[in-house]
Amino acid sequence: MDLTSVNYLAPVFAQYPIEVTSAQGVWLTTRDGRRILDLYGGHAVAALGYGHPGWTAALTSQAASCNFQSNAVPMAVRARAAARLVRFSQLPFASVFFVNSGAEANENALKLAFRITRREKIVAIEGSFHGRTAAAGAITWGALQKWFGFPRTPFDVTFIPRRAVAAIAEHVREDTAAVIVEPVQGVGGAFDMGAEFLAALRRRCNDTGALLIFDEVQCGVGRTGHPFAANLYGVIPDMITTAKALGNGFPCAALLMSAQVAAALSLDSLGTTFGGGPMASAAIEAVIEAIESEQLLQRVRRVGAYIRDTCMVGPVVAHQGAGFLTGLVTRRPAKDVHAALLARGILTGTSSDPQIVRLLPPYILAEEHVDLLRNALAAIAA
Repeated sequence: MDLTSVNYLAPVFAQYPIEVTSAQGVWLTTRDGRRILDLYGGHAVAALGYGHPGWTAALTSQAASCNFQSNAVPMAVRARAAARLVRFSQLPFASVFFVNSGAEANENALKLAFRITRREKIVAIEGSFHGRTAAAGAITWGALQKWFGFPRTPFDVTFIPRRAVAAIAEHVREDTAAVIVEPVQGVGGAFDMGAEFLAALRRRCNDTGALLIFDEVQCGVGRTGHPFAANLYGVIPDMITTAKALGNGFPCAALLMSAQVAAALSLDSLGTTFGGGPMASAAIEAVIEAIESEQLLQRVRRVGAYIRDTCMVGPVVAHQGAGFLTGLVTRRPAKDVHAALLARGILTGTSSDPQIVRLLPPYILAEEHVDLLRNALAAIAA
């Protein structure tokens, strides 16, 4: 029986008109034999690209030695991954809680904020996307109108306009448990919040006793050309959530906590079955090892600047974002530019902003690949 003759997958995803059968480096191969340059990275996940030898070897070795044990059983690989992640961050964090997805990391960060402050309100940012679970969806801009689905939100939320420093005091008050912000929004169109806005949030949280959470699910683990966007902007939050690039395709996520937040933890205050499993931990170690040993942060900064310097052609009139989370602002609808690029063998992303083509490439991207993008853009009518 041909198992592909009937589609049993839930019809909830809009899908691109290509079927990928294999991938290597920054290239995808389709069933019909086309080679597609991947500037989408599986939605910011494939940080090391495809077929990375170190990552593959780490997972193969860990699968052979012990593929899983729960967090009730101490494992050196888990402890190493946590230590490696904190050191990689170059930020004053004291503890890591491993989970499975960005939404789950955000849920746990919010839970801790409520527990520590004993308050009931969260402040988020317009244009945000934090996940599709109940709490993460409640703080996602537009989710209630589009797809939230639950009969009510679990807490009160207000949204600050993006970069609106003057509006912060109106929203962040003594009843605010936490402010959660993507330093560079992903789904929101690779929109960078900027150092001024983020620093103003930090000061206001200090003044009111609210906690500051950076959602770096998409922009973290090197995507901005720095370990985290917190490093780029010089603003230290109380918690960082991250996922996507962290495992290079193996499902994993992490919540990094300051000493103040970690002090509020006790046995059974947080929990997970699969988070921090040995396979996920091996993947995390391998990703950080590759980023550091192959100097991929420097590459992201260099090649990211090359994208911004050379790709203002054809329908592109401006750019925004940071590093390899770049938004190309287009005269034409982004969906049309996206389709035209795909027809020329280049896969990009779109966003909630209809004028933004989003680039989320693997960190191994080189200038020669950017030249292909520039030439393709130049061939598209403005």
